[in-house]
Amino acid sequence: MDFLIECIGFGPTSRPQDLTRLLEESGEPTPWRGKSENQRRLRLGHGLELRGERHENGTWTLLPYYRVDTRLRVTAQELAPSMDSRFEALLHGWAAPPIPGLSADEYGTYMLSVWLSDAARLPKPLPPGHTLALHVAGFAVDIENLGPNQELARPDILERPNGALIEPLGGQENPGGCAQLSLRIKEVRNLRNQISGETVQVCLCDAPERPLALLLSPWQLKEEGLPSPRPGYRIQGTFLFLGEIGGGILGPKRVAGRAFG
Repeated sequence: MDFLIECIGFGPTSRPQDLTRLLEESGEPTPWRGKSENQRRLRLGHGLELRGERHENGTWTLLPYYRVDTRLRVTAQELAPSMDSRFEALLHGWAAPPIPGLSADEYGTYMLSVWLSDAARLPKPLPPGHTLALHVAGFAVDIENLGPNQELARPDILERPNGALIEPLGGQENPGGCAQLSLRIKEVRNLRNQISGETVQVCLCDAPERPLALLLSPWQLKEEGLPSPRPGYRIQGTFLFLGEIGGGILGPKRVAGRAFG
């Protein structure tokens, strides 16, 4: 997962043991994730965080996190528990469910898989078809291309709502934990990792209903010979989406079936 940590400003020379020590010494408990000594987060400023989970054998898993201001509506289809952490779950659902009067195709509804770090907040079982509001950001697993929109965009993609292609890795019938994207960059925010001092670039990309925030590794871009992101460029690649629940949780009465939504 080291390549994901690069997306929040910890480069290839950063040592996992040093980051783990920072979490233990300067971090704080992560909400909804069990014992504070085993579940830590380190705030890096501007919504950026380094998160870690200590396993029974003493090893740590480090992951990035970025809290976006907006919330994306996702209608749940399946909630799959994680094999690696009892606090996480992989939500498969339809993002940007259509508003009344428009079909899913017209509105741009798309299938999205999101790893939820606070899945303990959800009722069990989560009723299929229930809509949650999520804070979601994507982290680059593989960047296939990055460049001017007019050079990379296929005509069939431009005909889609917001000129966006968002598909689950493995297809809708067998979605994995990542998504394949082709999106136009609307805005690039330059944030500073207050620990490493490195600049973190957050790309806000055009997508149905809400822009999607994508974080890239500048070291990966350099290695692949790709330019830095900028507004008007199109980005194509595979991303892992991590998020938290921002609303839409069923209350006791709703779980009992007396109300819904």
